[in-house]
Amino acid sequence: QVQLVESGGGLVQAGGSLRLPCAAHERTFGGYAMGWFRQAPGKEREFVAAISRIGGGTSYADSVKGRFTVDRDSSQNTVFLQMESLDPEETGVYYCAAAPLSYRGCPLSAGTYDYWGQGTQVTVSS
Repeated sequence: QVQLVESGGGLVQAGGSLRLPCAAHERTFGGYAMGWFRQAPGKEREFVAAISRIGGGTSYADSVKGRFTVDRDSSQNTVFLQMESLDPEETGVYYCAAAPLSYRGCPLSAGTYDYWGQGTQVTVSS
């Protein structure tokens, strides 16, 4: 069982930035591809970004390319989502997730991920 804990959410003005950490309580953290998803009120959960288990590859939703960056620090067992130029439409709960151990690549589908954090609220004001 991989426990994931997101933090770093909060209220930010449109155009602002936030950096979300997701701490994994797992000794084999490096063996898991990690993803970020978000869910706005009344909408389905959507893919935001993913990073491969070794950290050599990343994938982004088209809507965040060039503004968001996903990276990981294996020494801290933490994956980060750096968000720039935030828009009010990006308000929602942001979740990190871990794919099955040793999964290759950057999974885009929520159904691929086995473990989820509790989420952190991000509110972008206009």
